[in-house]
Amino acid sequence: MWKSRSVAGISGKSQILFAMVFVTRYLDLFTSFISVYNTSMKLFFIVSSFLTVFLMYFKFKPTYDSNHDTFRILFLIAPVGGLAFLVNHEFSPMEILWTFSIYLESVAILPQLFMVSKTGEAETITSHYLFALGSYRCLYLFNWLYRYYFDGFFDLIAVVAGVVQTILYCDFFYLYITKVMRGKKISLPA
Repeated sequence: MWKSRSVAGISGKSQILFAMVFVTRYLDLFTSFISVYNTSMKLFFIVSSFLTVFLMYFKFKPTYDSNHDTFRILFLIAPVGGLAFLVNHEFSPMEILWTFSIYLESVAILPQLFMVSKTGEAETITSHYLFALGSYRCLYLFNWLYRYYFDGFFDLIAVVAGVVQTILYCDFFYLYITKVMRGKKISLPA
């Protein structure tokens, strides 16, 4: 963004959702200390997500395509909030907010995918960004297998949300591999 001085093709609504994910997930910054690295990474995720939102809506606003970024994020936030309230590990504010962040992260990419399908195609850099986000989530699958095999740990909420998110990326992954890898722009059906 900074180098190109443009946010064209990026959904500001997805970025707002990711900022919400990190704020609600990392509220434990105020209640427990794990390590300097852990605290630094949590702060980095929160600050960078808000910085991205600031750049999109203020610094590079003329390049932001609000006409195509029309997904109603309340249609994601409300059901995810209700689900987090009903299905969580422990009925406490911190646990409900952590669960909310897990559920919200699984669908936070929908405004971006909606925007790509509405415009009809994605620039190569946007495609790489989406592929990186999807790959990051796929790597979580390996993390869960590792933790189950070596630690006997299994978190059904995180696994189900991760599988949902990975499924949302599947169509995009197919298009990415078949088109971007050959130097073509991705065109999604509307």
